Amino acid sequence: MIVVLIIACEVGFWVLLAAGLAARYLLKWRRTSVALLLCEPLLELVLFVVTAVDLRNGAEPCWEHGLAALYIGFTVAYGHYTLRRLDGHAAHRLTGAPRPPKPPRYGAARTRHEIRLWLRTLLAAAVACALLQTAIWYVGSPASLRDWQYAALRVLAIHGLIALTYLIWPKKAPSDASRENVRP
Repeated sequence: MIVVLIIACEVGFWVLLAAGLAARYLLKWRRTSVALLLCEPLLELVLFVVTAVDLRNGAEPCWEHGLAALYIGFTVAYGHYTLRRLDGHAAHRLTGAPRPPKPPRYGAARTRHEIRLWLRTLLAAAVACALLQTAIWYVGSPASLRDWQYAALRVLAIHGLIALTYLIWPKKAPSDASRENVRP
């Protein structure tokens, strides 16, 4: 049941996002758009409550509960970022607003971008681990939930290594001479 709810929350996220952006840019209903977009955190709240009730009613903690915690953590950390990026693209495509800036590709700006993304991953892992630890304290110490904490920490470490490579070896912009030699 939890997996179905996670899928429903993900589908609901994209449906609310599309409806909110359509209301904002196609129908020019600004307040309705804001209301629809503010409903998105309610999806994660519903998932959290259903997962907690499921555990409270004696369900054996399993991978579905761990996945729910990781999903909530990811949405908390990356939800607003995703919404902001897609809002910029919708404004560009539907109203002729300027194209949103792309993430930087080179140098210190790219390094800062990668570190900011890693900080979002840190937040996602912290939220997921906190939710999982609360569940572990609530129902005992099941190994399946502890494994999901380790999974969140592994993702954090891998993403940290990727961000670190941009700090140690920043990607340099191609020189004008090399741009001329590149064929389209």
